[in-house]
Amino acid sequence: MTIGIIGSGGLGANVARALAQKGQKAILSNRRGPASLASLVAELGPNIQAGTVAEAAAADMVLVAVRWADLPAALSGLPAWNNRIVIDGTNPVEFLDPDSPDAKDPANPLAPYGIKAIDLGGRYSSEVFRDFVPGARVVKALNHLDVNVLPQPEVSGGQRVQFYSGDDAAAKAAVRQVLEAMGYFPVDLGALDVGGRLAELPFGSLAATNFIKI
Repeated sequence: MTIGIIGSGGLGANVARALAQKGQKAILSNRRGPASLASLVAELGPNIQAGTVAEAAAADMVLVAVRWADLPAALSGLPAWNNRIVIDGTNPVEFLDPDSPDAKDPANPLAPYGIKAIDLGGRYSSEVFRDFVPGARVVKALNHLDVNVLPQPEVSGGQRVQFYSGDDAAAKAAVRQVLEAMGYFPVDLGALDVGGRLAELPFGSLAATNFIKI
């Protein structure tokens, strides 16, 4: 199974780093093109290749690791998903300019963290995300922890827990295998409309909860 990663920021780069550490292969991409990733893929080693977004999106399993505001541009104009597996690693937050009024808004409980929750009109984020990838089998995963800990799946004598959820059993099993290969302890949160809500940042009840399986 080939793995593609759309987005090379903190999430995409650190997932690629975690895959590389375990000898897993992936195609890493961003909207700036493969040349912009030369130094990163050189650091990560031969198992991680730079590609175009279209090349990453053509993989059997695709992680979408872009900011919420960038989803329309990142996922537009791509070939049909044709029942392939898409991992939703996104969260409905806006990153704030530290000098903007929103960054100092006392009504925003997330202002000290430099983010603002995006109003989805009562929908949960993976419900909205599915509209960007029609025909894909969506699994929510790799979104609930600080991206900087992702290359450290084994810690404190145990395995870091990664939550995942989805509506397709075979897609979830495939994602679980990848998470296990990366060294994590995967925990199935059930259907997307249950698990997606629980692990969604910023207000899911399991968001940013760092469990270690000993």
